[in-house]
Amino acid sequence: MTEGASPDSYEPLYKYVDIAGLRRILDGAIRFTQPSAFNDPFELLPEIIVPHDAPDRQISLSFDILAPRRASLEDVPETIPEGCGSNDALSRDIVQQLNQLVGVLSLSRVRDSLLMWSHYADQYAGAVVEFDGAHEFFAGQIDIDYRRTRPRRHVDAYLTGASIPVAELCAKSDQWTYEQEVRIVRALADCAPAGCNDGRGFPVFVQSIPADAIKSVILGERTPVAEQREIYARLKETDVALSLAAVDHAGFAFREERIKMAAPASRVGPWMSPRTAHIFSDRATPLGDVARYLVEHHAMSQLVNKPV
Repeated sequence: MTEGASPDSYEPLYKYVDIAGLRRILDGAIRFTQPSAFNDPFELLPEIIVPHDAPDRQISLSFDILAPRRASLEDVPETIPEGCGSNDALSRDIVQQLNQLVGVLSLSRVRDSLLMWSHYADQYAGAVVEFDGAHEFFAGQIDIDYRRTRPRRHVDAYLTGASIPVAELCAKSDQWTYEQEVRIVRALADCAPAGCNDGRGFPVFVQSIPADAIKSVILGERTPVAEQREIYARLKETDVALSLAAVDHAGFAFREERIKMAAPASRVGPWMSPRTAHIFSDRATPLGDVARYLVEHHAMSQLVNKPV
């Protein structure tokens, strides 16, 4: 928690990642992604209304990363004014400019979304990272504006010469409401190139994330045992809690099987259940002996470790 913050101010934020993304975070870096590199092609893409007789032009804009949405800015009515139309080229120009200037860190307020586990955490083989949302690293949080209709702005709103708050471009279809997304926006100039591109060819930019901003890691139902062991080894002597999200006995839900508390295992010791015993079963220690006994003899071991 940020120095001086009260316990009541702690609001957890979550990121669903594959194991490669988790490794990057545990190595101290987190990606800030260009808008067009996201899976939604409508990212930061307002509908721009332009008079039919307006000359063709490109708009060169400046953006304010931390400014709030402008309360006075209203959508153009659903009925487009006579003599005007939507200009897709200008909308795309705005996004292309943003791709060169800003990176976005997408987080969620939801800890246990089945859809996000599937979409962003390698189909339950990845992890969910819990962050301290009150940490100064997460300053400037923007809650997504979920809407039935796409934001529609008259071109004049972008010709005043004033910087455009990125926050007011952070709107998505209400079909994405389940994500409860929170965004942190940073200038790419303040990020470091990771020296690689993502699957769509966008250069990867990262910032260093403080270790004390990470509260816990939840591994997925399908995370391979080798990677469970790897992540436990990395977190063993840290204050980061670790658990495994296992399919619950009833309903569409997960139960979190605790692996370690938010304290070094040398102080508190790991937790073990039939579901997590495999993490420790390769150890030539008393802990390994207990783990092997659970794997081989516990009545629930064979049941809870059948893959789904």
